[in-house]
Amino acid sequence: MKKLFLLTIPALLMLTALTGCAQAPQQAQTQRVVYLINGALGDNGFFDSGKMGLDAIASKYQVETRTIECNYDANKYDPALKAAVEFADVIFVISYGFEDQLKAIADANPNKIFVNLDTVVENSKKTITSVDFIEEESAYLAGVVAGLATVETGMKNINPEKIVGVVGGDTDPVISAFVFAYENGARSVVPEVQVLKKSLGGAWDDSAKGKQAALQLYDQGADVVFQAAGGAGLGVLQAARERGLYAIGVDTNQNDLEPGFVIASDIKNVGKAIEEVFAAIKDGTYKPGQVLNYGIAQGGVDVVFEAQIQPLPQSIIDQAMAIRKQIVDGTLKVELYSGQDVWR
Repeated sequence: MKKLFLLTIPALLMLTALTGCAQAPQQAQTQRVVYLINGALGDNGFFDSGKMGLDAIASKYQVETRTIECNYDANKYDPALKAAVEFADVIFVISYGFEDQLKAIADANPNKIFVNLDTVVENSKKTITSVDFIEEESAYLAGVVAGLATVETGMKNINPEKIVGVVGGDTDPVISAFVFAYENGARSVVPEVQVLKKSLGGAWDDSAKGKQAALQLYDQGADVVFQAAGGAGLGVLQAARERGLYAIGVDTNQNDLEPGFVIASDIKNVGKAIEEVFAAIKDGTYKPGQVLNYGIAQGGVDVVFEAQIQPLPQSIIDQAMAIRKQIVDGTLKVELYSGQDVWR
């Protein structure tokens, strides 16, 4: 995929030079779709979830799709956006690190459909639609699970101390929202719990670094470590198995990646959002410039427990699901992150 990406951009730019007078397709013409990501596929999480949605619309609507991976390389952001615009009618984009470039190219191409995933990006012509996942809701539940587990001394290797941990890929607002809500959830059930935190400083694809951070947290007494670190977080799950302790996965159901050691996963259903937004484009109900909120009630985020081997007692799962119901029916309002420092 990476080699194809490097070949695709120059080819598309050459095509532009040869067909400079070609007009951008109207929004009704939606036969080509790009999924443009700042990172890379293969994370068993966030990026792969979006790819599943892309594959679903390719199958359902018989549209031509391409994924462009930037591999966290800032030098690829501009050419990737240009390649996406030249090929596609609809561009689903995860724009961490190149939001300003996205705004500029969307303003320059008002007949293209741009859907930004996971953050809110607003351009001057109001054509970018943003899918904003309410990650605080699911991360709060992940914290509830971790808090209940750390006092469940009937579980194997749980120590008497009330300590849980979290490894974040960076300290950006999205990951800080995860950490903020996770801590609130844990303290809602165990007020005196200690929440240890590690940031990988943007090393999203370094699973060895993720593992090292988690091992440090386990060695400081954490029974459960939540990973919010993309591909690097797979190392957190490996560390749980190595220490005989517990982890919480992220973005997709990762419970079976290390069977018996991943007690829950905080999922973010990027693929579902892509499918639903594209369905709206196809049926004519899509409106550019909107912010679409995807929480638990909308199926955008959730916590899942299905696993080949589930070490959690059913009583913890039942308590978490009861709190989930309160969030869905509105009797429990999860506090949203508002920019405070959560890394101290």
